[in-house]
Amino acid sequence: MSDAADNAYAAAGVSIEAADRAIDLMKGWVEKARRPEMIGGLGGFAGLFDASALTRYERPLLATSTDGVGTKVAVAQMMDVHDTIGFDLVGMVVDDLVVCGAEPLFMTDYIACGRVVPERIAAIVKGIAEACVVAGCALIGGETAEHPGLLDPDDYDVAGATTGVVEASRLLGPGRVRPGDVVVAMEASGLHSNGYSLVRHVLLQQAGWSLERHVDELGRTLGEELLEPTRIYAKACLDLADRTEVHAMSHVTGGGLAANLERVLPEELSVRIDRSTWTPQPVFDLVRQVGGVSQPDLEATLNCGVGMVALTAPDAVDAAIALLAGHGVRAWVAGEVRADSERGGTVTLEGQHPGWA
Repeated sequence: MSDAADNAYAAAGVSIEAADRAIDLMKGWVEKARRPEMIGGLGGFAGLFDASALTRYERPLLATSTDGVGTKVAVAQMMDVHDTIGFDLVGMVVDDLVVCGAEPLFMTDYIACGRVVPERIAAIVKGIAEACVVAGCALIGGETAEHPGLLDPDDYDVAGATTGVVEASRLLGPGRVRPGDVVVAMEASGLHSNGYSLVRHVLLQQAGWSLERHVDELGRTLGEELLEPTRIYAKACLDLADRTEVHAMSHVTGGGLAANLERVLPEELSVRIDRSTWTPQPVFDLVRQVGGVSQPDLEATLNCGVGMVALTAPDAVDAAIALLAGHGVRAWVAGEVRADSERGGTVTLEGQHPGWA
């Protein structure tokens, strides 16, 4: 691009120089999120991945998932903390993928912003790259787009897509679920990345709290709690599928525990979840009480302390819980799958969480 064109583009609100600076700053982080199958580096028109790695499969099925972070980015912008939102993005797309037993191979990201601030873009990509390392996938490419006039200068949004592979004979899902299977719940790190419109409405708008407010029930500031990164379960879940008898898994995102678990249930089976088996982190009860949110509404919006669920064979439960503990994931038995001709395909939550009235 000529200097004159570059100057005209800058006058329109787009800085080529800032974009180039952002790329220079993020290169080191992207390099850390490589896999041996990744070909080339940052800067090409397309990311390349050596598909000969799939020859070890008899019948490889490719899996893909796309998602964003939602309004949690508004909290990151308000706090001017941008290096954790990448964990939320990676967690949303990669853990949607692994529930079918697929190994995530590579990921691409998309950042749309009102103005490219190189250090801010690099911080976002840093978080994405670090999270890809945790998930075991390569960050193979991405795009940063500057949209002056469409987004305010300090606004941005992030999205991503991931591709993975699973052996057809090892595909997890409703077809494997049996009566008597046990519901193994995996603890969430907090709110993760869903329900922030409700949380922000209750705590920031309705209650009028600031993000800098120290909340005794949380043991830290509200902003620190709301920016707690999403837990990434990918490696733990793949290990679980490899070493124990798991029939299905469910990533608890928008819609809550019941709705997401129903997605992996056959029509003739139902699940009863016992709330008394766990105590959600304090932030969930805080939203419930401060906002006067009914428990059904809360459970239909937030994960309420359970970020992932595995349906395992009864004799695999102890091994599954021990294996997950080895990955740093606390897990427990939360319910059971039952044959149910009347309420088949449904999940019911019963009892009450300890300490909840």
